[in-house]
Amino acid sequence: MANQQHKHLISVLMENEAGSLSRVVGLFSQRGYNIDTLNVAATDDPTISRLTLTTITTNDKIEQITKQLHKLIEVVKVQNLSELSDGKQIERELMLVKVRATGSGREEIKRSADIFRAQIVDVGPNIYTILITGDAAKLDGFIDVIGRDKILEVVRSGVIGIARGERTLSL
Repeated sequence: MANQQHKHLISVLMENEAGSLSRVVGLFSQRGYNIDTLNVAATDDPTISRLTLTTITTNDKIEQITKQLHKLIEVVKVQNLSELSDGKQIERELMLVKVRATGSGREEIKRSADIFRAQIVDVGPNIYTILITGDAAKLDGFIDVIGRDKILEVVRSGVIGIARGERTLSL
């Protein structure tokens, strides 16, 4: 349905120039659209950046957004990865979690990290810092298993995504 809101994963190739990012973000804020996650970095071509964002909106509004993105002079290509049928995109997020790890709880946290294929990247006398990658559900599940009472700090990268198979977003 056109009026039902969904999460949309948008990838944008744009010129890697000062002000390009602010114009793309400005397009969203001027129209009252929220950006849930945002990642941007140079591609293998240092003159081009790839911006990946997620937003929750209707199909009609996402169509408007993509058309308006195409009009920005810095934007080279736009792809709505969420439009790919049959889940033909790969989405990942990175998270660093600082947890209180004392006594017998240290071993339990290690086991949980192993189960979730996470890495303990820093060890202190009472603290572990854990790195985990996966989709949002996996990261949320890890937080639930560890227990919010043990978590001291969480840093998440936001979603990045790429189409599966032969389909690419390139020049």
